[in-house]
Amino acid sequence: MKTRPIAHFFTSGLTAWHATINNRSLPWKNEKDPYRIWLSEVILQQTRAQQGLPYYLRFTEAYPTINELAAAGDNDVFRLWQGLGYYNRCKNMLATARYIAGELGGNFPRSYEDILGLKGIGPYTAAAISSFAYGLPRAVVDGNVYRVLARFFRIDIPFDTTGGKQYFADLAAQLLDKNDSAGYNQAIMDLGATVCLPRKARCTDCPLQPRCSAYLHNVIDLFPVRSKRVVVSKRYFHYLILKWEESIWIQKRTARDIWENLHEPFLIESMEPMDVRALSLNEQFLVQNFGYTHIELEYSGKQRLTHQIIEARFLTVYLNEKPHFKGREGKWMTGTDLENTPFPKTVLSFLKNNFYF
Repeated sequence: MKTRPIAHFFTSGLTAWHATINNRSLPWKNEKDPYRIWLSEVILQQTRAQQGLPYYLRFTEAYPTINELAAAGDNDVFRLWQGLGYYNRCKNMLATARYIAGELGGNFPRSYEDILGLKGIGPYTAAAISSFAYGLPRAVVDGNVYRVLARFFRIDIPFDTTGGKQYFADLAAQLLDKNDSAGYNQAIMDLGATVCLPRKARCTDCPLQPRCSAYLHNVIDLFPVRSKRVVVSKRYFHYLILKWEESIWIQKRTARDIWENLHEPFLIESMEPMDVRALSLNEQFLVQNFGYTHIELEYSGKQRLTHQIIEARFLTVYLNEKPHFKGREGKWMTGTDLENTPFPKTVLSFLKNNFYF
C-alpha cells in the first residue's frame, strides 16, 4: 500500500479542495435521509448526474418517503422511470422499497452489511448510504474514483478484474478520511466528475496535480487500465403497428432481457434488418395469418445501450380484419391507455412523434 506522506497529501489535498473550491451543486449532496440517498444512487447507476437530476426531482416529488414509493403501482413507477434505461434497476428499487416498508416498518437499515443485503444494492451503493447517511467509515469506489486513484498513483492493474477491484477497494479504504467519510467520498467523486475527466482532464485545476504520477509522466490518457474492450452486439427489432379501428396492439416484455416489464408493439426480432418485402415473408409474420391490405415502413432509428445497439424499424400494418394472435398476449390500446403505459425510449419517441397520444 502507499506510504504515509503520499497518502496524507492525497487525502488532505482532496478534503481541502472540497472545503474551499468544490462548488458542484446537486440536490442530493449533503442529504442525510437514507431513502433519498439510496434513490439518487439507484438513478445515477450508469447515468450521468445531469441526466439523472430531473428524474430524482420527479421521484422525490411523487414519492417523498419510502412508504409512498412502496405503495405505488408498478406502471406508475415505470412511467416515471421511462427514458432512464436499465429498467432492472427500477424493478429492484420497487422490490427493496416494499421490503423495507413491509418487513422493516419503513426504517432503512443502519449497518453496511444490512444495507448490502438489500436487493439491487452492491458495495458501492451500500458504502455511499453508510457514509452519507450515517457517517460510517466506508469508502465509495465508482468510475470516478477508479480514474482518480489510477492516475494519481499510476496503477496499471485493470480495474475491471476481480483482483483489480479488490486492490482499488483496499487502497480507497486506506486513503479514507475516517473522521469525515462523507466529505472525503463526495470530494473524490466530484473531482473525478468535474476535473479528472475521462478525456481532456483539467489538470491545471486539480489540487493533486503536483504529485500525480500520471500527470508527471505525461500519461494521463493511459489510465485507468481496462482488461478488455467491451463487445457490442447489434440487434434488429421490427415493430409492427397493428391498427384496428382507433386502437393499436401492445404487448408487455416479460422475458429476462432489456426493457423487462415495459411495453411495445408487436415485435419481430431478426438477425438482419428487413424491408417490407422481407417482413411479409418472415415466418413469425406469416404464422399470424394477418388480414391486411398493405404495409408501410414508417421510421428507422438506433438506440445505444452499454453492450448492445438496437436498430428499431416501425412498420404500419393496415389490417382489414381483427387478428387472432397465436402465441402472443397483449391488448388493444387507445391514446389514453398508451399515455399511461411505460414504453422503452425508442418506442415512446415514435408513438409521441406520430401523435398516437
